[in-house]
Amino acid sequence: MLLLEMYEEFRIEFPDIIAKADSIHVKQWGSLDPDYAYSWFESLANALSGEMRKGITPTHCRGFFEYFRKKYLFEGDDIKNFIDVAFAENLFWQVSKEKSVPYWKQLPDTIKSLYKDFHGKAPA
Repeated sequence: MLLLEMYEEFRIEFPDIIAKADSIHVKQWGSLDPDYAYSWFESLANALSGEMRKGITPTHCRGFFEYFRKKYLFEGDDIKNFIDVAFAENLFWQVSKEKSVPYWKQLPDTIKSLYKDFHGKAPA
């Protein structure tokens, strides 16, 4: 699978978070362009971190966390690297420990490991 295919697939499968990620992406990059799919997934992580800071219950995240877990386990090295760098490393940005805990509990161990490998510990 190519990153562009993953971008298009994710946008179809998880429309509830798309508007938030799109808004953040447009503010930072000026427009939506599939050529910037890598950066868009960073915007998705930032949108999710924003929900964490607001204390929104993470039950809606199970599906797309599982989506990333499966892609990490069953896709090639390019997708694995992308999930690590663009998504996992950007989660929990400026989120307090208290507000990160419910999301951390929902996050698959595979993605937790990527986060901890980069940051050296669990969030906050």
